[in-house]
Amino acid sequence: MNTAIEFEHVSKQYRLGLVSTKTLSHDIRRFWITNVLGKEDPYLKIGETNDRASKGTSEYVWALRDIDFKVEQGDVVGIIGKNGAGKSTLLKLLSRVTGPTTGTIRAHGRIGSLLEVGTGFHGEMTGRENIFMNGAILGMSRAEIQSKLDEIIDFSGCERYIDTPVKRYSSGMTVRLGFAVAAFLEPEILVVDEVLAVGDAEFQKKAIGKMKDVSQGQGRTVLFVSHNMASIRQLCTTGVLLDKGTVIYRDNDINKVVDKYLEESYKQDDKIINNVTECAPYVHLHKVTVNGKEMNPIIINEDNTDVEICIEGELDMDVNLAFELRLKDTKETPLAFYSPNHYTGTTEVIKKGKFEIKRTVHIPKEFNQGDYICSLYLTDPGKAYHCQMENAMRLSYEGFRMETGHVFNYQVGNGLLFLR
Repeated sequence: MNTAIEFEHVSKQYRLGLVSTKTLSHDIRRFWITNVLGKEDPYLKIGETNDRASKGTSEYVWALRDIDFKVEQGDVVGIIGKNGAGKSTLLKLLSRVTGPTTGTIRAHGRIGSLLEVGTGFHGEMTGRENIFMNGAILGMSRAEIQSKLDEIIDFSGCERYIDTPVKRYSSGMTVRLGFAVAAFLEPEILVVDEVLAVGDAEFQKKAIGKMKDVSQGQGRTVLFVSHNMASIRQLCTTGVLLDKGTVIYRDNDINKVVDKYLEESYKQDDKIINNVTECAPYVHLHKVTVNGKEMNPIIINEDNTDVEICIEGELDMDVNLAFELRLKDTKETPLAFYSPNHYTGTTEVIKKGKFEIKRTVHIPKEFNQGDYICSLYLTDPGKAYHCQMENAMRLSYEGFRMETGHVFNYQVGNGLLFLR
C-alpha cells in the first residue's frame, strides 16, 4: 500500500499575542545565537504545552509537538481530541495554510481542504467564480472544472445564488459550497475540519455520505476532524488521538481510539464551556453552568435528579433559538432527547445583545448508577445549528439503592434501567 501522508517529527510553535511567532529583535538574536555562536536555537527550547485550562509563564506555546505518523492511501483517519489539542493546527499544516516550526510533512497528491468557514473563497467573487478559482489552484483545467460544475452546484443547494458574491452567503451556504468544491474537484487527499457542524442536519448527512463515497468508492484519503463520535465511528477506519499538541494514542481500529478518547475525557475535571465544539460567528458564549457549577462532573442522586442548565452569552443579531439536550452513555449509545421547542413546534426569538437561557431537565430516577454524557445545542430546528457543545456535560448518577444497600451499576452490565 502506498503512503499518502507522512508527518516526521512535526512541531508548531506560536508566540502569544502576535500573528507571527517572530519579531525583528527575536530574529536578530536567533541569528546571532545559532549562526554566530553556533548554539541551539533558544526559541525552540522554551515554551509550554498548549494547555488552555491553565495560565502559563512563557509567551511561547507549542500547538503541536513532535508529531510523527504515516497515513496510507485510501485510509479514512479520524483526528480526535479536546478543544485546543492541536487538531485544526495539524490540518492547517497539511493544507499549507501555515508552515511547521520544525519537522517535515510529505503529501503525495493534490489536497482539497475544508477548514474554517470561507477558507479559500474570495468574498467579492461569485460562487461560480470561486469554484473555478479553487479548481485552478488544484491544477485543474477549465474544461475539467466545467465537467464537475453542475454536480457541485446541485450538491451545494446554492443554485439560486451561484452568481451572487460569496460575501453575501450565510455561514451555512458557504460551508455547503466549500464542501462541494472540496469533494467534487477530485483531490487525492480530502481534509475536513469540524466546520461541517455549521451546516444543518440534512447537509451533514449528505456530507458524511459523500465522504464515504470518496474514500470507499474512489480510494481517496480522508482526514476528518470532529467532536461527534458517532460520525467518527461511522466514517473513519483509523484514528489519531491528540492531547495538548502531542499524539497520545493511535490505532488502525477507530473504535479503540474513540473509546480511549472517551475514557480519558471522563477522567478529567474541566469547565463545561471548554467543550464548546462549534458556534456560528454571531454567537459568543460566556458561561455555562449546570446546577450552579461550571465544572464537570455533575453529581446527581435519586433524591434530586433535576438538572438546571444556564447558558449565558451575547448575540450579534436576532436569532430563532431552541435548546436541545441529548443524553447518551459512555459508549455513545443515544438514550434520550430533550427539546420543548420540538414538542410545541415553535422557537423563541432571542434579541441581539446579551442573553441568558435557563432550562431544567428531569433525569428519570429509574436509571441505574453510572456515568452519562450530555451534548447541548442551540439551534434553529431543521435549519441551522447556532452552537454545539458535543459531550459537554458529564453526569455521575449515584443511582437507586435497595433496602439492602446494594447498588446496581449500569457499567457492569445490569442494563440501563432498574425496573421495580
